[in-house]
Amino acid sequence: MGLKSVESVCMSDIVELGIPVESASELHQKVSEIIHIQKATPEETWKRISTRVLNPDLPFSFHQMMYYGCYIAFGPDPPAWLPDSEDAKSTNIGSLLERKGKELLGPTYKDPISSYLAFHEFSVSNPEVYWKTILDEMSVSFSMPPNRILVDDPSEESQLLHPGGQWLPGAYVNPAGNCLNLDSKRKSSDIAVIWRDEGGDDDDSPVNKMTFEKLRSEVWLVAYALEKLGFEKGSAIAIDMPMDVKSVVIYLAIVLSGYVVVSIADSFAPSEISTRLVLSKAKAIFTQDVIIRGDRSLPLYSRVVDAGSPLAIVIPARGSSLSMKLRDGDISWHDFLEQVESYKNIEFVSVERPVEAFSNILFSESNTGEPKAIPWTVATPFKAGADGWCHLDIRKGDVVAWPTNLGWMMGPWLVYASLLNGASIALFNGSPLTTSFAKFVQDAKVTMLGVIPSIVRAWRTKNCTAGFDWSTIRCFGSTGEASNVDEYLWLMGRARYKPIIEYCEGTEIGGGFITGSLLQPQCLSAFSTPSLGSNLFILGTDGIPIPANVPGVGELALNPLMFGASSTLLNADHYDVYFKGMPSWNGKVLRRHGDVFERTIRGYYRAHGRADDTMNLGGIKVSSVEIERVCNSVDDKILETAAIGVTPVGGGPERLVVAVVFKDGNDSTPELSSLKQSLNTALQKNLNPLFKVYDVVPLASLPRTATNKVMRRVLRQQLTQNGQNCKL
Repeated sequence: MGLKSVESVCMSDIVELGIPVESASELHQKVSEIIHIQKATPEETWKRISTRVLNPDLPFSFHQMMYYGCYIAFGPDPPAWLPDSEDAKSTNIGSLLERKGKELLGPTYKDPISSYLAFHEFSVSNPEVYWKTILDEMSVSFSMPPNRILVDDPSEESQLLHPGGQWLPGAYVNPAGNCLNLDSKRKSSDIAVIWRDEGGDDDDSPVNKMTFEKLRSEVWLVAYALEKLGFEKGSAIAIDMPMDVKSVVIYLAIVLSGYVVVSIADSFAPSEISTRLVLSKAKAIFTQDVIIRGDRSLPLYSRVVDAGSPLAIVIPARGSSLSMKLRDGDISWHDFLEQVESYKNIEFVSVERPVEAFSNILFSESNTGEPKAIPWTVATPFKAGADGWCHLDIRKGDVVAWPTNLGWMMGPWLVYASLLNGASIALFNGSPLTTSFAKFVQDAKVTMLGVIPSIVRAWRTKNCTAGFDWSTIRCFGSTGEASNVDEYLWLMGRARYKPIIEYCEGTEIGGGFITGSLLQPQCLSAFSTPSLGSNLFILGTDGIPIPANVPGVGELALNPLMFGASSTLLNADHYDVYFKGMPSWNGKVLRRHGDVFERTIRGYYRAHGRADDTMNLGGIKVSSVEIERVCNSVDDKILETAAIGVTPVGGGPERLVVAVVFKDGNDSTPELSSLKQSLNTALQKNLNPLFKVYDVVPLASLPRTATNKVMRRVLRQQLTQNGQNCKL
């Protein structure tokens, strides 16, 4: 489709897109009326067309014609969504600013939209006032309030021990208890969880709903049963399950009763499960007998057994009976709960813990081959909840869906961002790539839908959202991977151009460091703001931050004073990993992040992948070393491999490309398509069934440093520049 200005589009152009003449005439008339409004900017023209003319039933090519036609002379970063001044005042942050803007920002406060940047600056320069305000707005309840919000001792010793400061010293709190408390945000009759199982007639049945009263009762019962196991408070208990209503109940019960969740993704192979159980020293694990996906039944309990797990509590995937015999010593879900049946509906008093106590152990890949074991404290969940409140505008009455798993940080994030803010969690027990999921979004009346770009690509390719009404959606959230402009324009069009809030999170942060805001224009596949309470720096080639608001590209560093961020690792030196060798800014050592970011000329931010040897595949961070260890053993003709995440032309999620050096040069090269299949089989069996090799590239040798280290960054640049060689 050739680009032309929206003023130049004639009726025949619209007809050529397959739109009937009568409809084309009507559309052309509506567009003409809009573009003839005097003194309208390109942004205003697009806003009117997107909200008054476009709808999900029109061909996407017409959406593209209008979007690109409005902005043909605009330049880079055309906004796809603009805030409305009245709507902005009703958002969580807008309402706060309307009530307290002059108190917080002084007489310069004007309105939520024009004062947003000033409020962000305030949140960074006045962290104690900002975080006290947000925690109060969220009605966070402490059994023992903190002595103060932040202790930031400038002494050299303190900066070495606590470079990120000490948050909420002296406080005792239980985040799960806060999720279940009844207050102005939550009544016992309010809906806490909405769900549906995939398959069969379930798609046409009403969605299942659980009230807060029922959720509280079920969590209490599991908490009593956990205490019967006799573990010391603070012991680690793992969850390796699909994210369904039972796993949410179990998660909350573990935290409520003073234990620590160990998060393990249900897609992991036994070796990966074992690594996480060993690192966390888990005393027990909750799992299912199998995972049901449509007509398929996938093993789960057997993988947990093969991992050499401790005591397993096993839940049947469907019905009340397990599909297999349990290992000696393991417990069925029925027997686990039966021993405390007499406690049913009796409140379990939450175990209040000191603010530095652990609540969850999660894992993030490193470039060493072993995942980083990252503890969340009992304070970290409130960072997740605050991001949901501030940036995704989650509030009482919302229905929040985000296909994820408790093994990844967005699983716990979804629990806390929803329940702490009085919203309902919407869970689909099945594949999110299907029309069944699209119908669930409609039937559950989802108001905030979270995605990862690969899911959006599948929806668009399969057209599986067609015919479903997504008009209840107020905004989308997107995380996990770099997104693609056209795919996200398509996604916005499914809900009549509601905004997409790009959200870049970190397991070690407990939430996001850069995101979007409903008080700012949103540009496709770009971030508009560091998260409130956070600040970021783009390092120049000299390793020094480039001046604020100056366009540039470089490795990202973060302000160390981030509420909820990690202060320790179970299997590495936290200071060495995040602070050693980093530059200082205003007397503070910056926190290492590792992504390469760009600040554009219009002030947006774009991610350009990892600066180290870690990549992001389908929203999962994984080290090159782990992938190469598997690939090197696939064929005895392989001398060595290098695994690289390469961004495709036009942007989008990284694709796994494996560069291979053969022992005898190209004389003994295996057939590449066969080798690719073998590599995929090995990776999916030994690491993760979601990993997929996009291409195999034979090389005579790998680029190396003088000390013989593989220069994967150089290789990534070479493969990106020669994209046609790896079909990118």
